[in-house]
Amino acid sequence: MKLIDFDGLFDEKLTQFMEENKNKYTEKQWEDIIPKLYKKFGDTYVSKVKCTPKQYYAKMTDAELVETLCAHLQEDVPTPEFLCAEIESRGETALLLPLFDGEDEALATYAFNLIGDDTLAYPTYFSVLKRNGFTEDLRTDITEVFKLHADEVKEEALQAYEKGLATEYMLEILSRVTVRQERIYDILITAFLSGEQTPLRASYLAAYGDERALPLLLEKIEDVSIGFVEFQELKYAIEALGGEYDEPRDFTGDKDYLAVEAQISQLRNKEPQS
Repeated sequence: MKLIDFDGLFDEKLTQFMEENKNKYTEKQWEDIIPKLYKKFGDTYVSKVKCTPKQYYAKMTDAELVETLCAHLQEDVPTPEFLCAEIESRGETALLLPLFDGEDEALATYAFNLIGDDTLAYPTYFSVLKRNGFTEDLRTDITEVFKLHADEVKEEALQAYEKGLATEYMLEILSRVTVRQERIYDILITAFLSGEQTPLRASYLAAYGDERALPLLLEKIEDVSIGFVEFQELKYAIEALGGEYDEPRDFTGDKDYLAVEAQISQLRNKEPQS
């Protein structure tokens, strides 16, 4: 398969256009103009393929489109937005799901971005969460989809959690379940009391919204050995559940606190003086 580098062709035209119009636009104006030129390029006749970029992909079958996408990524040829737009418009989730089967993160990420929130992909998405072959970025994006549908996928999340698979992702999903279930509450509480990932697991309790967790959160925040990040997340969780904690705490020796203070100081120094 011979791949067409439409982005490269566009760059050539853009270079020429910018040369012809140098000093005419500011850098900020160019930021607005270039996307519009690229969109217009999609409907521009390209002699090399005897049609426009959009028409070139519109002529392909669904299978050919996915094959072309894979070839672009595997051969490191820039992937045109026109190709992705055509694939997305077809809604062929089934043809994209096999891209999750290997260890190619780029292919899987493209597939996820093109499929999005489609229930047909949920079983595959769960398999990705359970595997360690993909980075946190992709698995986090998938988790965000499931958080929006936590009630519908809670059984799958519970099964995975009880098998010890992707426990942190499953806890995050379960924390968004709106139909109260004692089993889920117990899991979130047990996870919090384990002493692991305290800031995250406090946030799960806040998201779940069961006020019965308040005494445990208040007890934990009294621990003077906890760091600044843990303290802040615990305080947020307490307030989210309707409680309050106003006892002063000194974090002057905490590295996270010092880092935050340094950032605040930098921002203040950048503010224009009146």
